Amino acid sequence: MPFRLFQRGNQTPRYIQELGEFLPGAIMVMLVVYCLRNVTWLSGNHGWPDLTACTITILVHLKWRSLFALMIIGTTAYILMVNFVF
Repeated sequence: MPFRLFQRGNQTPRYIQELGEFLPGAIMVMLVVYCLRNVTWLSGNHGWPDLTACTITILVHLKWRSLFALMIIGTTAYILMVNFVF
């Protein structure tokens, strides 16, 4: 169906182009909320591994803007902190 709607000769509708600009950021926000939803902020280690891993991931993104580096370094930072630091 989408291949019929958006053939090479047809112009892509404006709302589809706007969704392409808006949705990646919205999906990332939903993923962050989903990952942090079960963090116990008032007991235990107060979510420090989660916040530290998020901060490291943001800094890596600002420095390199590489999705592969974000996934590897952010996940490794979180796993190391949960197992060895906190």
